[in-house]
Amino acid sequence: MAWGLIITPQTFDFIVAHNALRCAKVVLEGKAPKLYEMRANPNCMSNYGYFPLHQAAETFSVDMIKLLLRYGASANLRTSGQKVIEGLLPLHVAIENTCMHKYLEDNLLTDQKHKQVDFDFIYKLVHLLCLPEMKIFLDTTRLLADYTDNVLDELWNYIKEGKLVHAAILLLAAQRKIRTCASSKRNTNHNLSGFDIIKDRITGSIISIETEGPGLTGGKNSKARKQQDDMRMFFRNALVLNSMISEAGEALDEYIQTHSEVQIFLRS
Repeated sequence: MAWGLIITPQTFDFIVAHNALRCAKVVLEGKAPKLYEMRANPNCMSNYGYFPLHQAAETFSVDMIKLLLRYGASANLRTSGQKVIEGLLPLHVAIENTCMHKYLEDNLLTDQKHKQVDFDFIYKLVHLLCLPEMKIFLDTTRLLADYTDNVLDELWNYIKEGKLVHAAILLLAAQRKIRTCASSKRNTNHNLSGFDIIKDRITGSIISIETEGPGLTGGKNSKARKQQDDMRMFFRNALVLNSMISEAGEALDEYIQTHSEVQIFLRS
């Protein structure tokens, strides 16, 4: 069960994977007499290149994530090695698995190319994420985002990569933290919120595309021009999504919490 004075990563991974909270607490504390002061390392990489928080994020176990964080687990460790997709944070795992939820896969054509700002798609996306069945996924994402550094950069990476659903999940789940991600803008006397920063980045990207666009006409440049048109429209949709969550995020969060509580009450 143990190697030296540390519970082996394989053993602890098994405990986390099965959401055995009491066992996890015992081995993290290492105070049980039969453990002989051996304990589990919450930041020990498994043989497959991921960490305990990745495993807990995989199963959306909020209680296990809280326990691991309480005992010093870092939400900023990334997967590494040949047996896993490298560079993933626990936050990425939670968001990626949320995107594969049946509700989203069955109701959204996530790879469609938008010829104009698609309000219907954005409204449907936000509506689906606000369903009671999605609460545990948002709760997991919110908790991990609270302990993840540079959340705005992770959000911007999703937008740059054309992943609108991923961005929507992070925007909605982490909107309280995003509001506090402020930076001072030159020549002004006020701070920008995280939503303002993302808005500026999106707007800058649109301007850049529109500046470069006129030079791409005909021949070999036609494909590049089409790609630019698609990306410009994607950025415009992302701009609408960012504005929507900025304006209504707090009300949506309150609705999600209240609506979920009503559902639970009615079932009991």
